[in-house]
Amino acid sequence: MHTRAILIAGPTASGKTALAIKIAKRFGGAVVNADSMQVYRDLSVLTARPTTEEQQHIPHMLFGHVDASENYSVGRWLEDLSCVLDEIRGRGLFPVIVGGTGLYFKSALHGISNIPAVPDDIRSQLRDRAKSKTAHELHAELSALDPETANRLRPTDPQRVLRALEVYLATGQSLASFQASRSRPILSTLDCLAFFLAPERVKLREDIDLRFDDMMRRGALQEVTALKQRGLDPRLPCMRAHGVPYLNAHLNDEMSLAEAVQLGKRDTRLYTKRQFTFARHQLPEFRWIDPNEGFAMICQLL
Repeated sequence: MHTRAILIAGPTASGKTALAIKIAKRFGGAVVNADSMQVYRDLSVLTARPTTEEQQHIPHMLFGHVDASENYSVGRWLEDLSCVLDEIRGRGLFPVIVGGTGLYFKSALHGISNIPAVPDDIRSQLRDRAKSKTAHELHAELSALDPETANRLRPTDPQRVLRALEVYLATGQSLASFQASRSRPILSTLDCLAFFLAPERVKLREDIDLRFDDMMRRGALQEVTALKQRGLDPRLPCMRAHGVPYLNAHLNDEMSLAEAVQLGKRDTRLYTKRQFTFARHQLPEFRWIDPNEGFAMICQLL
């Protein structure tokens, strides 16, 4: 087989995982996670991570291997991906990389900016100080230090604003100044088949709502309760997973459970719009396909 990997991207609730498992079973493969939330072990249900039953008989890698207290990054995922690809191929298996984080796929295919590592003390000091600031205040601070990068970031995106701040504080240079040079890609478009599942929008919205209800029945609120008891920084990526902030607000008696669920569904639907937009502009190598035709098309191409 000339193709060295199958890449399956797509919006939340489009059936990516089921298709990846089916392909892996058919061609003797291993399923590799490319979703920035499914890496966290604390959120199995609320991130729709493959169940224990789904993972039977097929190796699954980079799922639930990171603690919620960690700020997992694209760079760390690429390091982990490189290791698991060597392991998979060493075992004579075929990698099927699946997930909804378009930036992971783009970085694997094109590399990432060579940004110096930020010392832990700088990161922790900044995160502690940020707890008492709003997202807009953090953005204003970045604007004063690094206006070029601040102009590229939304004031409502505290995670990226914090990242830009910590790079500036650690290096004295703008994050934008590091983004011209890139690392060597791990994957090549020449030996990968890449697909983006593009379901009909109305059905996708219905499936998102149905899946969120199912996650609530299977223990999503209990997962968030366990997270809340750990007292983690609310700005951590895991604490900002779809549904977590609103279910947390419900646990704090700030809103009803019904309202929290509706807002969680709404945010998930809005996120899928961004996933479509990113794929359209940033993943030109990916072939858009109907999820119902995905298995037959991939089998035919392989």
